[in-house]
Amino acid sequence: MRWSVKSKYILYILVLHLVLVLLVYKILFQDKILFIASEVFLLISVALSIKIYHDFMQPNEFVRSGIEAIKDKDFTIKFVPTGKGEVDSLIDVYNLMIDQLREERTKLNEQHFFLEKLIAASPISIIIFDFDEKIETLNAKAENQFGKNLKGKGLEETGVPLLADLKHLADGDSRIFKAEGIETFKVQRSHFMDQGFKRSFILIEELTAEMHESEKKAYGKVIRMMAHEVNNTLGATDSILQTTRNYLNTDEYSDLSDALRIASERNMRLTRFMRNFADVVRLPLPGLETIDLSKLVRDVCIFMQPFSLEKGVRIELNISENISKKADSGQIEQVLVNVVKNAIQACEQGSEVQILLSEKELIIRNNGKPISAEESNQLFNPFYSSKPDGQGIGLTLSREILVNHGFHFSLKTNEDGWTEFVIVF
Repeated sequence: MRWSVKSKYILYILVLHLVLVLLVYKILFQDKILFIASEVFLLISVALSIKIYHDFMQPNEFVRSGIEAIKDKDFTIKFVPTGKGEVDSLIDVYNLMIDQLREERTKLNEQHFFLEKLIAASPISIIIFDFDEKIETLNAKAENQFGKNLKGKGLEETGVPLLADLKHLADGDSRIFKAEGIETFKVQRSHFMDQGFKRSFILIEELTAEMHESEKKAYGKVIRMMAHEVNNTLGATDSILQTTRNYLNTDEYSDLSDALRIASERNMRLTRFMRNFADVVRLPLPGLETIDLSKLVRDVCIFMQPFSLEKGVRIELNISENISKKADSGQIEQVLVNVVKNAIQACEQGSEVQILLSEKELIIRNNGKPISAEESNQLFNPFYSSKPDGQGIGLTLSREILVNHGFHFSLKTNEDGWTEFVIVF
């Protein structure tokens, strides 16, 4: 059993005064006056001992009250000086400590509040993990982008392909990711210390618009330069070819005339080829008007029917109702023709292309050749085509048109093997 200082002091005083009482009784019992005086002295000694005990315990009471206030995180309690030197020194130290703690706590709360506001208002998606690498906090941008029901999940459990790809991103790494060949993200992973342990967080910045604009300027400049040089050359060359053919219009030069005709036709095809590239750069802003989207989709389906029959591919149309949207009829028709044609070309004989139109979205899907991971990252890049005779213009032009309309879109092969081009209105 361990005795406290308080218990030892009380025991000592009791034993001391008990001994003094016995001694006074034994020695001074015969002298009444001296005995009475001794008893008075003992009473005064007891009173002084109690007073000293009270003074001795007062700092402990201050300390106990201060500890309770600190435990309750109440930094507003301060003690008033008592006029006793030792106790006042302790009170001064406590009050100074409380002032510093309150100031530090206020500063930390202000910084924490500012940091929360900054994270919430950030245009960059921020995901903060707990100590077990589970998602603990998402700011408003991240919730809008990836959903609100991700808390408590690991990155691979979210069902979001981009987040699943970030599972093995090392601390301190910064990388560029492409989602479905369209959206581009800059992702950085870092950490901070919390209670002496590391906690990770991820910053996800969407660069789609910036990359798109930069890319458009770059290939626009190249296309304009190429078109200028090629058209100037082809115009002069074709003029010479036609003039020469006019001089060689006799049977004697028929073979040479045919060769010049083929060269002239090749020039015309090259001119059309360059014109297709130039259309991407010169694409005008959409002239928005209310169009019957249901009719437009049906017309494109009828237009592409001969091509699909030639390939042995069936087109299935599913339109739930008559749907109207504000759009540029000509530009949207161009997109639909490009996408349906690509879907048919991806199919083998006996495959199927499905076109599903609802109030919220248009889906063009096929069960033909799936899109590989390598192709997925290149799909909408200018000049890229997976077809031997492709120019890489169709999807680039479609992207420009849909972006100008403000429509969201995606192109990917799902786990069930169906490739879907989805346009969300």
